[in-house]
Amino acid sequence: MFDVVVTGSGGFIGQALSRRLRAEGREVLSVTHADGDVADAAFWAKLPQARALVHLAGRTYVPDSWQYPSQFLEANVIGTQRGLDWCRQHGARMVLASAYVYGIPLRLPIRETDPVNPNNPYAFSKRVAEQCCEFAARHFGVDTTVLRIFNVFGRGQRAEFLIPTLISQLSGKEICVMDLAPRRDYVYLPDVIDAFARALSAPGGMHILNIGSGRSYSVAEIIATLQEAAGTSLPVVSAEAPRNQEILDVRADVDLAARVLGWAPNFDLVTGVQDMLKEVDHG
Repeated sequence: MFDVVVTGSGGFIGQALSRRLRAEGREVLSVTHADGDVADAAFWAKLPQARALVHLAGRTYVPDSWQYPSQFLEANVIGTQRGLDWCRQHGARMVLASAYVYGIPLRLPIRETDPVNPNNPYAFSKRVAEQCCEFAARHFGVDTTVLRIFNVFGRGQRAEFLIPTLISQLSGKEICVMDLAPRRDYVYLPDVIDAFARALSAPGGMHILNIGSGRSYSVAEIIATLQEAAGTSLPVVSAEAPRNQEILDVRADVDLAARVLGWAPNFDLVTGVQDMLKEVDHG
């Protein structure tokens, strides 16, 4: 029997998590999109028994969700429910990768008990997936831990996300962004991987946990951090064009994750971007 099935193992988080779990000596079955569609029951019927499921597979990237909301609901909601059905069948625990679902926060830092108000189709799909988990835990006894990942960044992230986009511009003549003001809680990939690894040993029942750094940075501050680390002083051009339903500041309260998982972030933004720039330097 496998210890863990990791869906979405070909992705940014999935590759790093699979390596970490195998390094710990766990028997890991890594499955990717090439193995089938998580919204399809036939995909789950082919999977062998395991003690736990880390469900990372699904649609991400907020701009795409505005264009394809039904695809996000199908992948992230139906795919999660299929995973929960599989967990129920095999007596496995579920660890779900969720996201920022709070909308415009009423206070900072944001706690898990604060109101949830998704303000884009991606966040909405993740919140409905969480509700599927809550129902399965309450009525079917599926031990479930949901990790609400704030703005993860790190090596291997897709180029269209903010920090990789900015890094790619460091070799040009200027840095161009849409808006310098929004602040986000950026959590470095190794910290996120550590949270998932710890979640496999979480107490039974249902847990929803914020995973963030506990600090927020504006786009302008990130650019300054990157330029200092890279030794550049490029001019910065902002279109001053806020996104639809922009949120001005996001910062996670991560005390509950510390209590439930014994987890805390070990990396800050400076350390993270320095590490990412090393990858660029080495090609």
